[in-house]
Amino acid sequence: MALLCFLLDLRNIPPPILGLLKQPAASASAAPLPDRLALCYVHHAAAAPSGSSSRSPPELKIAYRPGEKFSLRDFHHAVENLPLDGFLPDQHGSVPTGDVSLQNLFSNRAIYSWATDDISKKVIAICFSAQNTEPLRRSLMEASEQCITVEFVMLETETAAFMYDDVSENSSSFIHRISDLENCVVRRYSPETQVLHGLVKRWLEELKDDKEEMMQAVLVFRAPIIKSVNQVTCSIYPSANQIIDGFPYCQVCRCHGLPIDDVTTNKAKWLCPTTSRQLAASDVTDSAVKIGDQTVLFLSTSGGGSNMRRASTSISFDVIERTDLASLNEGVIMGKSHVVVPSSNDEVALTDESLDQNTQIFYGLCETLFKLDQGLVCSSACNTETMKIGTLACYYLLQPSEKGPMLLRRLAGSEEILPLPDVSRPRNYTVSMDAKNSIETSLSKIAVKEYNPLHHERGFHSKLNSLVKDSLQFGCD
Repeated sequence: MALLCFLLDLRNIPPPILGLLKQPAASASAAPLPDRLALCYVHHAAAAPSGSSSRSPPELKIAYRPGEKFSLRDFHHAVENLPLDGFLPDQHGSVPTGDVSLQNLFSNRAIYSWATDDISKKVIAICFSAQNTEPLRRSLMEASEQCITVEFVMLETETAAFMYDDVSENSSSFIHRISDLENCVVRRYSPETQVLHGLVKRWLEELKDDKEEMMQAVLVFRAPIIKSVNQVTCSIYPSANQIIDGFPYCQVCRCHGLPIDDVTTNKAKWLCPTTSRQLAASDVTDSAVKIGDQTVLFLSTSGGGSNMRRASTSISFDVIERTDLASLNEGVIMGKSHVVVPSSNDEVALTDESLDQNTQIFYGLCETLFKLDQGLVCSSACNTETMKIGTLACYYLLQPSEKGPMLLRRLAGSEEILPLPDVSRPRNYTVSMDAKNSIETSLSKIAVKEYNPLHHERGFHSKLNSLVKDSLQFGCD
């Protein structure tokens, strides 16, 4: 886990790009987060001194700093109110006039005072072009002395490279000048929506305690793979994480701003969740919604939230597109699968003619999709895991078979997909021919069979029977 401080250089980030940056940042703030976030920006004062042709010196401003508890409203407000008038188009791609020392940021006790040794400290500097200045290098060296890492995220577009010839040259020169600093890294990205959303997800993962997410595993083979080695150690990461299905209304005490639904079982009276004091009707507000388990937002009206309800016996799935099954990433499959068959007379009230037509369409659709090696992507307001109707869409894949039923599988939405671990195969790393031959020989000794779940019993019934027999030895209570 880490304390992340985002630093935006608004002098060289064009307003359209800044607008793109705001979208994933604001949406990510809805996730349950520890208060280990800070948001700062470099900005020129609005006006220069009267009669002066030079610009006013740049300023470092802190828009959001960590507190005792993460405030969704305050962080969202800080992101939405980043000034749009700081861009200097006449100096884009070159070193801005004047510079600001980041010493105050790295030593700001309001941001880093409670960050203990087990919490790493990191500044993520987002800019559109490099600032190749000596003061910046000195600030980075000061950050290194305080064990603060700095990641420069440089947003580059083909348009900028065409309009400003020196953008790429400045970037390369900047990277060269800080390449000897171990606490710094420079990453270049195209400012596209999907790329930015991916970056935000990766940063959110850094805020978490990775020990809770990652598992260690060992693949054990019955015969050696290479020489006497018969196992491979691995790290296991989740590929997706289910989010909530909506934002339900809740009753909140006005005295502490906490939901009372969780502590009050008697609906005839309300109790304060903090003091257990009985509340009058005037002490309770209904215009609030819960964001997850810990955050409550007060609304000006009763609109915007939702009361999730139990799904009926019939669930509606809207077919929105076809997809090639060969392109499907199994990592986006979530939860349990459901077998889908055509309805029978006992289940729906249809005439014999309508029922026969429905059955023909079902199997004709199944066979056609199977022939095309395609599936149907559907959306629904129902989450089949919880069997509740929410306000957020759930996505499903209807997967065909040649002559039998279809399979309904829950697909992760874009907000639920987790970034891949930041571990890549070394660029020049190759597996030796001897190793490949040994692995192929080892794999050839493992039987190849079509998977049949009936051949892979977990042992539930045999273990239960054994426990019952042991229990019978002591008679009945």
